[in-house]
Amino acid sequence: MPVPVDIEVLREEMTAWRRDLHAHPETGFEEFRTSAMVADKLESFGLLVHKGLGRTGVVGTLKAGGGKGAIALRADMDALPLKENNDFEHRSLTDGKMHGCGHDGHTAMLLGAAKRLAAAKRFSGTVHFIFQPAEEGMGGGREMVEQGLFDKFPCDSVYGMHNWPGLPLGKFGVRPGPVMASSDLFEIEMTGHGCHAAMPHTGADPIVASAALVQALQTIPGRSVDPMDPSVVSVTQIHAGDAYSVIPDKVMLRGTTRAFTPAVQDLMERRMKEICAGVAAAHGTKASLRYTRAYPPTVNSEREAALCAEVLKRLVGAENVVEPRPVMGSEDFSFMLEKKAGCYVFAGSGPVKDGAALHNPNYDFNDELLTIGAAYWVRLVEHILAP
Repeated sequence: MPVPVDIEVLREEMTAWRRDLHAHPETGFEEFRTSAMVADKLESFGLLVHKGLGRTGVVGTLKAGGGKGAIALRADMDALPLKENNDFEHRSLTDGKMHGCGHDGHTAMLLGAAKRLAAAKRFSGTVHFIFQPAEEGMGGGREMVEQGLFDKFPCDSVYGMHNWPGLPLGKFGVRPGPVMASSDLFEIEMTGHGCHAAMPHTGADPIVASAALVQALQTIPGRSVDPMDPSVVSVTQIHAGDAYSVIPDKVMLRGTTRAFTPAVQDLMERRMKEICAGVAAAHGTKASLRYTRAYPPTVNSEREAALCAEVLKRLVGAENVVEPRPVMGSEDFSFMLEKKAGCYVFAGSGPVKDGAALHNPNYDFNDELLTIGAAYWVRLVEHILAP
C-alpha cells in the first residue's frame, strides 16, 4: 500500500530503532535500556517526558493548539523469556530473551508517530504516548493504572495496536465489544494418602482423583457455560510423585481459564470449586483451589471502534479494514480499557512463514509494517483532535 510521504521519510530511522530494540530485549519490569532510549527520543522530539510510572514505564506528552481534548496512545515494550533461533544481524544479544511478540515494532511505530506529530502539530489538544512495561503476563498495564496513569495524564480515550501475523500486510482488524479474552489462573492441590503402589487399596490415590478432575473440568465449557458464550478451561501442569512404586500424598495441578465476560468468569470459578469438592469426595481425597483473576477481557467501546475503523478506511481503503473474530489470548491493555473508552486494533503483518507466529523462537517483526502503523497513529490523532 502507498504510505503517506510524511511518514515514509521515517522508514529508515524506525527500522534502525526497531532492530536495535530487537537486539537488546528486556523482559517485564527490567526494560531499563529500552525505557531510557524511549525517553531520550521523546525528549529530543520536544515532548514532556515522565519516567518511572509502572517502574519502567514512560509517558510522553505533546500539546498543540488550544484544544481541550486529550487522547492516549499505548505501546508495550517488554520481550519474552525465550531463546531466539534466528541468525540475522539484529538477533537477540541476550541469551534466553527475545522480542517474540513484536513489542519492539510497537515501540518503534509509536516513537515514529510521536516524532511526526511533534514536527507537524496538525492537531489541537493533548496526546499522551504511553510506553508500557511488562505486558507479557506480569500486569504492567494494571500497575500503571493503579499508580494513577489517568490521574496524572487525563484523557478522553485510549488506543492500542498489535501486529498480527496471518492477516495480510496493509489490512487492519477492528471490532466493537470483546476482542481478546480474560486470563485467569488456577492452582489445585489434590491431597490423598500415600501408599505402596502394589497395594493401592491401603491409601487414597490423588493421581486417580486428579485424572478424573481434569476430565470433569472439561465439562464446564458447553455444559455449565452457555455454548454461545466462548470459554476455555486448560490444565497445563500436573506435578506429583518421585518414585515408580509409591503413590504420593499430593498432586498439584495448574492451568488457565478464558472468557469474554465477567459473568462467565464468575460462573467458571464457582463451578471449578464445586467440581473440585465433588471429585475429591468421590475419591476419598481433598482438593483446595486457588483461583486468581489475572487479566480482564479486552473490550472495545463502540464509538471509539467505529472512529478507528473510519480512520483506517481513509488510510488503507475500506476493503482492507475487516472485523476479526475475537481471540482467546489476553492483553493487559484491558486494564486501561476498563478505565477509559478506547479501541485495540490488529495490524496485519503478512503471512506466517515456517510456523513463526507470535511467541515463536523464529519470529521477527515485519519492518514493512512500521510506516503503516505509524501512519495510523498520526492520522488517528489528527482526526480525533482536528483543529
